[in-house]
Amino acid sequence: MIEHSRYDHIQPYVTRDGSLIRELMHPGQQEVRNQSLAEASVPPGCATRLHRHGETEELYHVTAGRGRMTLGEASLVLEVGDTVLIPPGTSHRIENIGEETLRILCCCSPPYRHEDTELLDL
Repeated sequence: MIEHSRYDHIQPYVTRDGSLIRELMHPGQQEVRNQSLAEASVPPGCATRLHRHGETEELYHVTAGRGRMTLGEASLVLEVGDTVLIPPGTSHRIENIGEETLRILCCCSPPYRHEDTELLDL
């Protein structure tokens, strides 16, 4: 079976960390089992909430915009073409520091689940 998704047919939703997400491939919609792929959008001047995932390892790959990533105690600027690893249990957030919408491809293994997201900035 071929699994395929079409960007303009995917309804976005807001995750617990406050980013707007489009699940490009996820076990809830397709036959993929061990990972998920989503696009996160963060408007200019906005940021996700500080959070961590107990089980999930994430890869963020910036496709548009510019952001400041907080990763544990470190902070780094991410630009188009940059990819960063977020190990399980690591606190993180990303702030859009540019003038256009920050767009990030997010690969999660195991697949993203709201229940695996712990908010840290309560």
